[in-house]
Amino acid sequence: MRKISQCGLLVALALVLSLVERLIPLQLIVPIAGIKLGLANIVLLFALIMLDIKQTAVIFICRIVLSSIFAGSFTGFLFSFLGGLFSIIIMYILLKWEGKLFSFYGISIAGAAAHNIGQVIAAIFVLNSIYVVAYLPMLLICSFPLGFITGYTAKIVINHLKQIHL
Repeated sequence: MRKISQCGLLVALALVLSLVERLIPLQLIVPIAGIKLGLANIVLLFALIMLDIKQTAVIFICRIVLSSIFAGSFTGFLFSFLGGLFSIIIMYILLKWEGKLFSFYGISIAGAAAHNIGQVIAAIFVLNSIYVVAYLPMLLICSFPLGFITGYTAKIVINHLKQIHL
């Protein structure tokens, strides 16, 4: 019962962060279409560390489905799903070497980059054009600061929760 409650709370938190993220006019600072902070990915990174891969997958799928129902479309679902799936897989693999080969921040940045790669793959299928790949370098450059911010925020939350033994 506790795991179900944790997953439910994390899905709700990820949904709220997704909605808050839509209110932040990041395109005014970084004029790249579709660029987002990735606030909901803080929850996924947290889940990968504090829970397990199965619970993380449930949280991810519930958040993607619910956010698509509330404020999205099938295209948005496809972009979010492929981006998130790539991100979770990469972060899950790299977390096994945290502190040895990869820093926590490097793992978060890699997750952001993987998310962008997944979204470009989705765009190739949606737009039926390989030329969308030309957009990838700009997205990958943005992965560094945005992935760092996500990792930094997740690290603060995780350290705090470990101190209070949650």
